[in-house]
Amino acid sequence: MSAPKAPSANLPVGDERISKVLARGGVGSRREIERWIDEGRLMLNGVMVKQGDKLQPGDHLQLNGRIIHWQRYAQQTTRILIYHKPTGEVVTRRDPEGRPVIFTQLPKLQTGRWIAVGRLDINTSGLLLVTNNGELANRMMHPSSELEREYAVRILGDVDEVVFEKLKKGVELEDGIARFNDIKFQGGEGANKWYHVVVTEGRNRLVRRLWESQNVTVSRLIRIRYGAIAMPDGLKAHSFYEMTMDELNDLLDSVGLSKERAIDQSPSYDKTRKKENRPIVTSKGKSKTRF
Repeated sequence: MSAPKAPSANLPVGDERISKVLARGGVGSRREIERWIDEGRLMLNGVMVKQGDKLQPGDHLQLNGRIIHWQRYAQQTTRILIYHKPTGEVVTRRDPEGRPVIFTQLPKLQTGRWIAVGRLDINTSGLLLVTNNGELANRMMHPSSELEREYAVRILGDVDEVVFEKLKKGVELEDGIARFNDIKFQGGEGANKWYHVVVTEGRNRLVRRLWESQNVTVSRLIRIRYGAIAMPDGLKAHSFYEMTMDELNDLLDSVGLSKERAIDQSPSYDKTRKKENRPIVTSKGKSKTRF
């Protein structure tokens, strides 16, 4: 059975759970908002919010004493960017060590905030999805979605076929059994060899840890696909591609969310991107990117 359809972000909001409305508006992820509710940080019409509370037109909502104009989220269309993250950048809003963060490279939003769909560690580059729709991000990251993540991996030295079989069958890591759903040799000369690997989990450093469990050294790691979304050809590091409305609606439909229509808003695309960066949502979800 497919997931239930959610109301479009372009329709009037009413009788919806607070966590759902705020997540869709990019105030935070649903998990974060539910935690804020448990911590007593949200007030609805002067009363502390409980899990499952819903919003009605005219309701007065506060977060940490600050008024949240939640009604405007009804006029916010969903946006999703494909960002080409380079190594050295951190997927966080603020880094205590002063390292560059990905959010400074993105266009500013008038309402809500960008939410990263999963993470890439500082030494991993490639495709990173960001959206202003927290419900969309939640569905794409949820383990039940089992969306494929494909990586280009450069390893040092030769690997025995027995190792590949172990990695595809499953190995025990410190946080449970994990495996590669697919491993394909992509070429390479000398000591360096390239492979494409596929996983369906978003555990921290999972790809590196799987290789390291077999004493294999990863010298470069690049994500090239997330679900059916592949890295656009020619997209340079620090640059992004914004999905078209047709591409966005295909994605929304694939995760059980209602399609949307465009609304008036300021230009939201990267004017420096090349026009030949063409469709990124493919029927088979295969990347044409080569390294």
